[in-house]
Amino acid sequence: MNMPKNIGETDRNVRFAAGAAVILFGLITHDWLGLLGLVLVGTAYLRSCPAYTLINFDTNKK
Repeated sequence: MNMPKNIGETDRNVRFAAGAAVILFGLITHDWLGLLGLVLVGTAYLRSCPAYTLINFDTNKK
């Protein structure tokens, strides 16, 4: 399955930072919601967001 690259550089950096913050929050508070940070980091790493695909949104400059 080939996912489209629909995450631009700025969006990617924001997702990495937000994901790291959510993961850190989860580790500090011992809350499972910190695992949601992995979704942000994963989508940033893959440069593809399934939600963006569903709504036909793209932040990647071509």
